[in-house]
Amino acid sequence: MKGERILYPCYFNAALKRNEGRRVAISGAVRDPSLADLERAVKRTGLRFRVEQKHFPARWWMKEGRILVEWSESKEKLLKKVASNLATGK
Repeated sequence: MKGERILYPCYFNAALKRNEGRRVAISGAVRDPSLADLERAVKRTGLRFRVEQKHFPARWWMKEGRILVEWSESKEKLLKKVASNLATGK
């Protein structure tokens, strides 16, 4: 759907390096976030979203799921917004 952004838990994982899939700064990341943690963080933003049981392509063996969020601005803004809610709720 147009205007959706995909978020994987690995984007917010402080245990990963950038080249392993982390997309946020270490200061905004948490250790081993689950799909449920990510879902709670997105709920706190008040955005519309849906959950899918698909995997991050570079980590195909990890069946961690993903969230599709309705968002029309840059993905970087969305990542920062969700990361701030994830850090406070974990």
